[in-house]
Formats: sequence, C-alpha cells, structure tokens
Amino acid sequence: MTTTLDTPGTARVYHLPEEHEHAEGSSTSLGFWLYLMSDCLIFAMLFGAYGVLGGNYAAGPSPKDLFDLPLVAVNTSMLLLSSITYGFAMLAMQKKLKGATLAWLAITGLFGLAFLSIEIYEFSHMIHEGATPQRSAFLSAFFTLVGTHGLHVTFGTLWLVTLMVQVGRFGLIAANRRRLMCLSMFWHFLDVIWIGVFTIVYLMGMLR
Repeated sequence: MTTTLDTPGTARVYHLPEEHEHAEGSSTSLGFWLYLMSDCLIFAMLFGAYGVLGGNYAAGPSPKDLFDLPLVAVNTSMLLLSSITYGFAMLAMQKKLKGATLAWLAITGLFGLAFLSIEIYEFSHMIHEGATPQRSAFLSAFFTLVGTHGLHVTFGTLWLVTLMVQVGRFGLIAANRRRLMCLSMFWHFLDVIWIGVFTIVYLMGMLR
C-alpha cells in the first residue's frame, strides 16, 4: 500500500496488489500428478475389462495352459529391484553425487530392459502357440492390459536414458532433479500397477 497527497489536507490511498511466492517447479509437479491420476483411470478400466472378460476362453487356452509362473515371478523381481535401485539413485541425488546417481540409474535401466525382454519372450511364445489376441476375449484383455503396462515401462526406460544424458551434460541442476523426481513417481507407479497385474492376472488366473 502506498499513500500520496492529492490536495492540501487530504491524501489518496492506492493499494498495490500483493505478490505471491510460488515454489519453483510446483506447476510441473501438479501437472504430473494429474497425468498419473489419468493413468490410474486408464488402468482401472483395463483391469475392469479383464475382470469381465478374463474367464471367456472361447474353447481356447486358459491361464493354466499359457502362464509360466516361475518366469513371471522372475520378471516381477526385475521390476521390484528396479524400484529399489531407483530409490538409491534418488538418495545419491539428494547428496549431490552425480556419478553414483548415474550408476544407479543405469542399473535401474538394465532391470527395466530385463523386464521388457522377458515380457517380449512371453508374448512371442504365446503367439507362437496360437494364443493371439483375437483368439478369445481372455487373450484380448490380457494382451491389452499387460501390453499397455509394457509400453509404459518402455516409455519410462527411454525417459530414464534421456535424463541420464541430461545429468551427464548439465549435472544435478534443479531442473534435472525435478525431472528425476517425476520419473521416480512414474516408475514406482508402474511397480504398483504390475503388482496388481501379477496378482489378478497371473496368480488368480492360475487358480481358476
């Protein structure tokens, strides 16, 4: 607020708008949370579709005929370990250890690639056996749900490599730390989704 003299004995008062401080990157974090919420809705619909269609085999192969549970368990461990190593990368980032951050990110990426390799092998083996998406409603729902998750992991891995290049060139600047935090949320989100896939699709499928 500021005051100026208008006429002798009087004063005119002007009110200046207050300035509000906003944390740097707050809009980025909010936008990314909104994106994750929309992704939650997508996977909720896919889980719902699988819940409705997952028992319709159309005289074709069932989960017991197709799923290799030990292999899926190994695949699950790859993704769970990748979340742990990403957590170590974030701890190194907080300590501003550029080399350690890059090393843990690289290990995370290797676990992600291992997960994708096993999933591609599983898909190719199923298709070779004639269990294609158009074979039954169960297989359509299966390939859509699991494949969508796999595409997200692929995107996350490419994002991770991009950030490694950025950190290598510019270091752990504020913008890169913010991007690593966003990828951390995305990566752990995919981990939670996969636990749901492993439980509902694979474990419960083997019990049918």
